[in-house]
Amino acid sequence: MFDLSFLYFQWLFPIVVTLHNLEEAIWLPAWSQTAGKWHAKVGKREFRFAVLVLTVLAYGLTYLSWSNGPESVWSYLNCGYILAMLLNVFLPHVAATIALCRPCPGVWTAVACNLPINSLLLYLAFHDQWITGKTFLIFAPFTVAGIALSIPLLFFIGKQLPTIKRRNSSRSC
Repeated sequence: MFDLSFLYFQWLFPIVVTLHNLEEAIWLPAWSQTAGKWHAKVGKREFRFAVLVLTVLAYGLTYLSWSNGPESVWSYLNCGYILAMLLNVFLPHVAATIALCRPCPGVWTAVACNLPINSLLLYLAFHDQWITGKTFLIFAPFTVAGIALSIPLLFFIGKQLPTIKRRNSSRSC
């Protein structure tokens, strides 16, 4: 019999974050140039740096949750990040798609992957007692806010990174 348990299924979280962030990394910088109030204009370099850091964070928190077990600080931080990605489905992805009458980059993976998988993961985390309601209510708002507030900082850092110049492949003799 196949057993659904948070212990192993939590590894779906960084996978769906990777898929979602890839979708955004490809299309969001260009889309942001015409998104108005739904997203600040952002360049490829700073946006891709930010989603890279946030993707690595998803893998790191999942590993720490998996290795430290139920009710560890890492499990609460990981589940807080899962909640942040669940909320991200609706704000901005679904809301921006509806308001602008065109797909917001990330909306497809947000609805098809993040919504069902992250809902399942939070259900399993509570069901398997990896997290408890009272403690999660303390951790979740701070984790969600921390991630949201880190994004402009990550954009700033990404913008400061040196540009890698491509070498000209044609050589003169």
